[in-house]
Amino acid sequence: MSTHRLDPELTGALKRLKLGPIADTLPDRLVLADKQDLSFEQLLLLVLSDEIQRRDSTAAERRAHDAHLDVGMRLEHFDKSAKVTYDKRLLAELASLRFLDAHRHVVILGPVGVGKTFVAAALGHIACQHGYHVRFVRADDILRTLRQSRLDNSRDAEMVALTTVDLLILDDFALEPMTKEESKDIYQLFLERTGRGSMIITSNRDTAEWISMFDDVLLAQSAVDRFKNAAFDFVMEGESYRPRLKPKLDPDDPPPNSPATRPATPRGRRRRR
Repeated sequence: MSTHRLDPELTGALKRLKLGPIADTLPDRLVLADKQDLSFEQLLLLVLSDEIQRRDSTAAERRAHDAHLDVGMRLEHFDKSAKVTYDKRLLAELASLRFLDAHRHVVILGPVGVGKTFVAAALGHIACQHGYHVRFVRADDILRTLRQSRLDNSRDAEMVALTTVDLLILDDFALEPMTKEESKDIYQLFLERTGRGSMIITSNRDTAEWISMFDDVLLAQSAVDRFKNAAFDFVMEGESYRPRLKPKLDPDDPPPNSPATRPATPRGRRRRR
């Protein structure tokens, strides 16, 4: 435990300067400074570095929350025992975020349950940690939102939001055929983001199959061609991990209605018969 206690006036001054969290770690830093004989400048740099790191972490968490990213979908949480194959070198390249700086796209392809959504969200978390603004949304939800926006005249504002965010992640694209209006929306989205902002799209269908999902073949060919020629193809193959998440009965659990699982009767009250 720290032997240093902060002067209440110092704690009050830190709070007035909106540096209150420093008071939580400063005693430990003072102990460390004594042990390592740090100069005042070295101690000050250490304390301020702690605060910078804390603020960066808080901002990244806020961006991830605003992006609607699942907190558990991070690369460090990826199940390495899953029977899934993919290009590890390409994943490392994508995690470097160079594709974002170059305004390139990523398409994550594979069968159901291999972790496409997980990888897309994990890349989104990395982008948030590096200061990028991200939006994660299911493809059917975005089409529904744009359809409803026509009714309240908010479509232009919604499209601006979709086309200006640093990284747009569309999950489960091309599951079902699109209407004429939906096809136009996706065409505009692909058109305006290509060369200006990056997208990550997950899909069970190869990009060649996307064309049949559009209502207009010419729009489809133009939209898909723009996207796929500016995108990295990240292919995942293997067994679905979802059966491993299926709830199972633990053989060590006591049977239902056994004394171990039966709720206890509160003292002073008799069980009704």
